[in-house]
Amino acid sequence: MISSLLLGLVLGAADVPSPSVHAILTAEYARSEDVSTLVAGLRSPDAEVRRLSVRAIGRLERSALGDLVTPLLGAPEAVIRREAVGALAQMGAGFDIVGTLATEKDGGVRATLYEALGRAKPATEAAEARLVAGLKDADPVARTGAARGLEWLTRLNLKTRRPAPSTFAALRAAVVDNTIVPLRQFALLALNAAGEGDVATYDFALKDPDPRVRRLAVVGSKRWVEDPSPIVRFEAVRLAATCERAFAAVDDASGHVALAAIDALGALKCDATRIAAVVDSGKSWRVRARAIVSLAKVDPALAAPRLKTLISDPVWQARVYAANAARSLKDDASLATLARDSNPNVAAAALNTVDDAVRALASDHSGLLVAAAAQLKTAPDLKGLAPTLLAAVRRLSTPPRVNQRDARVALIERLGESGSATGIEGLRGLLADPDPEVAALVSRLLSKATVASVPAITTRYVPPPFPSEAALRRLEGARATVTMKGLGSFTVALLADEAPATVATFASLVEKKAYDGLTFHRIVPNFVLQGGSPGADEYDALTPFFMRDELGFASNERGTLGTSTRGHDTGDGQIYVNLIDNWRLDHTYTVFARVVSGLDVVDRILEGDVIERVVLELRR
Repeated sequence: MISSLLLGLVLGAADVPSPSVHAILTAEYARSEDVSTLVAGLRSPDAEVRRLSVRAIGRLERSALGDLVTPLLGAPEAVIRREAVGALAQMGAGFDIVGTLATEKDGGVRATLYEALGRAKPATEAAEARLVAGLKDADPVARTGAARGLEWLTRLNLKTRRPAPSTFAALRAAVVDNTIVPLRQFALLALNAAGEGDVATYDFALKDPDPRVRRLAVVGSKRWVEDPSPIVRFEAVRLAATCERAFAAVDDASGHVALAAIDALGALKCDATRIAAVVDSGKSWRVRARAIVSLAKVDPALAAPRLKTLISDPVWQARVYAANAARSLKDDASLATLARDSNPNVAAAALNTVDDAVRALASDHSGLLVAAAAQLKTAPDLKGLAPTLLAAVRRLSTPPRVNQRDARVALIERLGESGSATGIEGLRGLLADPDPEVAALVSRLLSKATVASVPAITTRYVPPPFPSEAALRRLEGARATVTMKGLGSFTVALLADEAPATVATFASLVEKKAYDGLTFHRIVPNFVLQGGSPGADEYDALTPFFMRDELGFASNERGTLGTSTRGHDTGDGQIYVNLIDNWRLDHTYTVFARVVSGLDVVDRILEGDVIERVVLELRR
């Protein structure tokens, strides 16, 4: 039953004129407690305004607003019914999914209902049975949705409620009985998560014409296969290599496969002299650096003299691997040298002493500061370091820098652990910090230290204004071309309808040439590429503000781009590119673009590759 508060909003909205699309998008972006504009949008005669209003309410993720959306499950337009299902699932508002499935005629809406059923908690036998029945749905889109729902249900509930044997039997049958590639992937993902794939199913899937299905068969079976697709070969090297197979794969045409093979040489404790030959082969810094790390695990005596050369390598990423090898060798002298490296990422990888960490506190590089804070956690005299920690926090907070949340939070936590009353009291000014997480942390520390409630002044984050209607219209149909140094270029279509604020921020950064000269610093084969950090790390943001999440039906499929975050509504301008179908990222990370040409270039990007330039291409 609708609450009195929601009833008041609905009645109050009766006299409000129908808002525009831009007004709805602005209200969604504001994340305000006042949702009267969105409620008015639900009553609009314009179906698109109603759809966007439903989506906006779902993106607020307030389950108490579910009663506003539930009536839209009966909307005459299938697109609005689907949006209502997605919104209710996103906000975690319970509703009669099974009953709604029984009457829903549209296959696309049923697919979304099946997915919502799999995401809902707690999982029930009724939900599981309905999803299994959905694997026989006459509509292929709905049938795929049922498989996806079972993947969600299996993965999210394995620790508390394992699906029935008959459910796994139905999933195995679905792999064999369907020609829909995503459906077969969802079924295999569920089986792999539970360890319920069998020999016959994997035999069948390993012969699948689609490499994405074959990849999952290798993941589940852990079998060695020869395959024309690098995404399949990578999994084979990662999961089923022998030393001979790994040595052979060092020369693979795919850089991802070759580097995985070099890593496997160390993990498998292969012939040290042959690993040393890989180091000495004169190939790229990536090959030499990864091979030295593997050699250090197998034969320290052979690795040590080669490490000396790597320590002075002109490529700073190679020196990061030198630090990793030195740590494996317990070579404190080399770590001490690298901890003073001019590149902060090298120094972060090499930090090994309290003195190193204290010296690093003078840096503004977030990654190095986070590493320093971690090193200081075991400092014997943390209380004595409180003045230094406080000075670092104050420096990073003047002016306030919400884009350095990770570093500031880590240092404030160390200060709290120091037990220094003076140091903790020195944080009081941060109760009004623009980052509510920083303000809340300081509130907790002061309340504990003073044995009295010290409330935070800042309780919610206020982002920059939402883009104007003209600015959004300009980006309709826009594309961007990313040119990679020495590799070629790829072009992406910007999804302004799905993620207008994110697209506007990305376009603004592109036009400021903010990405030009930066790198892809994080490469996780068969997962994602991540880049666009001015610090070439996970922590240094490109935006001076937090970006809003814009979660919806845009999926993290292969070739889509999303924004990295450190939690809800904390996008930072860094981007990631999905190398495979990463559906488990859906409903958590914003997807804002899709590669439309040059995906082969994306597949060749390796750690440290440079974004030469990004150019925005407007349709008008």
